[in-house]
Amino acid sequence: MNTSFDWSLLPTFLAALERGSLLGAARQLGISQPTAGRHIADLESQLGKVLFERTGRGLRPTTLALELAGPARAMQSGAMALAEKLLDTQGQQAGTVRLSASQPVACYLLPPVLARMREALPAIQIELVVSNQVSNLLQREADIALRMVQPAQASLVAKRIAEVTLSACASTAYLARRGTPAQPPDLLQHELIGYDQQDDLLRGFAAMGFPVTKEHFACAPTT
Repeated sequence: MNTSFDWSLLPTFLAALERGSLLGAARQLGISQPTAGRHIADLESQLGKVLFERTGRGLRPTTLALELAGPARAMQSGAMALAEKLLDTQGQQAGTVRLSASQPVACYLLPPVLARMREALPAIQIELVVSNQVSNLLQREADIALRMVQPAQASLVAKRIAEVTLSACASTAYLARRGTPAQPPDLLQHELIGYDQQDDLLRGFAAMGFPVTKEHFACAPTT
């Protein structure tokens, strides 16, 4: 195996390993899917080894890819630490901050906040990761994450910045046909729209004492 390769390809390798597909890696890094595919192909060519098996359901990492994951993450963390150290020595607020937020937050709440931030900190460049999946801050997928859930990692610093009210919505035509639910338990008798790959709604129902499963969703778009 050739040990000389382009280190700049490692973020795409790690994103593909984490997301399990070129599309997921591209979305995480803010690049196009063909670019992500080219990065993986270039890295495999430089190493002279296959890192992922291409399947109809995405990418399946080879044994070698799993073995390289740890050292690759260590290299990425080291590069980030070096960049932060250089930024500290400059004594000024400049550089790039990677911010992760869900689609509703990014589309409706963040634009005016980012505009004010741009005015106050013109030397800061914001990389906005728009995803309904929870970014892994420990693996440097983002520097700051706006989440609707409490972080599970004990080493993260969390601060509540706002409260968001959620509601169940339906079209007037549907309510005329099926009736309007009066209490949360009434929702279980209605046609629910949920998530295919996320369990946020399931955990929300469980917190209220309702054993809802994915089978309760009449429609479950892939997020």
